[in-house]
Amino acid sequence: MSRVGRMPITVPPGVMVAIEEGGVTVTGPKGELHRRFNPDISITLESDVLTVSRPSDSKLHCSLHGLTRSLLANMVAGVTKGFEKSLEIVGVGYRVEKAGDKLIIRVGYSHLVEVLPLPGVSLDVEGANHIKVSGISKEAVGQMAAEIRAIRPPDAYKGKGIRYVGEVVHLKPGKAGKAIGESM
Repeated sequence: MSRVGRMPITVPPGVMVAIEEGGVTVTGPKGELHRRFNPDISITLESDVLTVSRPSDSKLHCSLHGLTRSLLANMVAGVTKGFEKSLEIVGVGYRVEKAGDKLIIRVGYSHLVEVLPLPGVSLDVEGANHIKVSGISKEAVGQMAAEIRAIRPPDAYKGKGIRYVGEVVHLKPGKAGKAIGESM
């Protein structure tokens, strides 16, 4: 049995779960999420507890069991608490500003980079070099944060660029460090 798949999901008060043919709709205080699932995996709701079960121990059903449970748990968590990721911009002259609902990022290119948020995602700017991506869908928040980071990933030699808050960037030694190391 899948250790992740067999764990029950407790539905908090104020959250409504509707199980239809092949799909589940979760509605909560922050919004509504709908997702279609493989019809082989059965999802049941009994007294505010969601359980996921599979029909057999085939490789496909085993992999879908844990996946379905994780996606359902993320949907329930998203409509109650929401998800957020924070990014920071590191570099001299690198900054971000908000214009309406889009971001204008200056990261050393000859032009400004404009970023429009994905549906259901909000972008906030804290100071001149911090971006907060938030929303109810964990998938959309992660995708938006990855797209922003891909504009200018952290440089391996100076560490300049856009990175997640708390991300560790290991810096490589430059030419001087290499030359000193060879002469010893």
